[in-house]
Amino acid sequence: MGILQCAMWTVENAALKVSQDCFGRAIFNFIRMEKGYRIMRAQINQIMLEFVQGDITQQDVDAIVNAANTSLLGGGGVDGAIHRAAGPQLLAETITLNGCKVGDAKITGGYKLKARHVIHTVGPVYQANNPDVPRKLASAYRRTLEVAAEYDLNSIAFPAISTGIYGYPLEQATRIALETVCAFAADHPGAILVRFVAFDARTQAVYEQTLTALSQARNDLYLLT
Repeated sequence: MGILQCAMWTVENAALKVSQDCFGRAIFNFIRMEKGYRIMRAQINQIMLEFVQGDITQQDVDAIVNAANTSLLGGGGVDGAIHRAAGPQLLAETITLNGCKVGDAKITGGYKLKARHVIHTVGPVYQANNPDVPRKLASAYRRTLEVAAEYDLNSIAFPAISTGIYGYPLEQATRIALETVCAFAADHPGAILVRFVAFDARTQAVYEQTLTALSQARNDLYLLT
């Protein structure tokens, strides 16, 4: 590959340029825009991880992730906010999908959102000491990433799945989220931006603490901030 390939994503508070050199290795250049929130970044293989506090519905990426329920017909929290921002056409499409199983994911258009698509995934309701619960949460993240890869998406933004009314402890859920993305990176060589959008400062702090600890335990995860 003698000619550099370059893609540019412009987001609410930052722009990220991704190119590939002649060896196919991802080159990431971060351009911070004037916005009040701190952005933390890391890289594993060709996946860029980005952590920012903000509004999931305002992310200008290929797809935002909806923490949906099994009906896919809207609800409270992130689910309701995404449906309101996207407009009634989103519900009209999700009605045709016949729901979604816990741990699975399905894709729709983004309609009035800045994102071109919404990937709807269903996380588990938290139950302590139930081994299926962390497996289903990991599956929700993994299946979302697999759908993104199937549709050749280059950027995706996640909320903290299952940590709202489903009651998953934030620290445990965050660890599962990051470990699942790292495992995905080992099997999928494509360059992609994976952004985690924190609803509040506490969630952002937990993301950063978890990322720092995980980077110390792995030799393939690099902090860039």
